[in-house]
Amino acid sequence: SYGIGVSRVMACIAETHHDEKGLAWPAIIAPAQVHVVATGKDAAAFEAAERLIAELEDKGIEVIFDDRKKVSPGVKFKDAELIGVPLIAVAGRDTVDNGTIEVRDRTGENAEAVPVADAAQAIADRVAALLK
Repeated sequence: SYGIGVSRVMACIAETHHDEKGLAWPAIIAPAQVHVVATGKDAAAFEAAERLIAELEDKGIEVIFDDRKKVSPGVKFKDAELIGVPLIAVAGRDTVDNGTIEVRDRTGENAEAVPVADAAQAIADRVAALLK
């Protein structure tokens, strides 16, 4: 049948909001606002990621968590870019050892190291700005 269906709307969004890396969902219709990636095999990185997720969910922010342990960080980053969630937060051994979480836009721009204690609020502020 003809008409505007969900699959056609999704195809239009994918056609207009993508780059060579994959989808770049507009924040208002993204399946989640933040893609949290835990890298390495260090338990501290995964624990920091899980705490961040709990804080973000308490703030009403939808999160995707890549907690695969047998996959390289490069594969996780490529998958995050392919999925296209607006913000990516990275908890890795190096960042957590420095007391930070890396937060960046899906496009790779506006990357910043945020103190772990302030990460959830900093991400919530960035999500609010994206939803304006």
